[in-house]
Amino acid sequence: MKIYGYCRVSTLDQNPTMQQDGILNRYPDAKILTEKKSGTTTKGREKLDTILNIIDQGEKLVVWKLDRLARNMMDLLKIVELLKDRGASLEILDQAIDTSTASGTAFLQMLGVFAEFETNLRRERQMAGIQKAKAKGVYTGRKPSLTSDQCREILQKRNQGMNPTQLAREYAVSRATIYNVLKKEVTT
Repeated sequence: MKIYGYCRVSTLDQNPTMQQDGILNRYPDAKILTEKKSGTTTKGREKLDTILNIIDQGEKLVVWKLDRLARNMMDLLKIVELLKDRGASLEILDQAIDTSTASGTAFLQMLGVFAEFETNLRRERQMAGIQKAKAKGVYTGRKPSLTSDQCREILQKRNQGMNPTQLAREYAVSRATIYNVLKKEVTT
């Protein structure tokens, strides 16, 4: 079984040696990839992406601590699901979690349930706050991408034969925004 160790430090002055040693003590033949990146998101973490792209059936991703892999439950669950889809597993050494075992998988699934619950609560609080702000007349939503004058210009230029892609480039907005302007005109 091939073992991939993943180590991450957030700043250049942090030292990944403790993480690397912890993994190598448990798995002396592990292939360790280390990077210096912020942990707030999994985006842009090239070494992690490399492991997730090459890991295969029966192989294992090992991290020293959970926060070295993911800082939020949604990112963690995405990684676990990807590993599961590939037939691979995850082991978190400091918490003795191993998804190749039934108890390790069950523990992570319970964490997933609580993460989903937390997300739903946050969404409910957000919607309640928006409703309260709307009732006070404070909440108006995001500022429109285009002014009403620009919307009129877009309609004129569309009638003169410009296509939505050209209009989107000219006004530096997405085509979806242009289609929304055109759709509003049709419905009004």
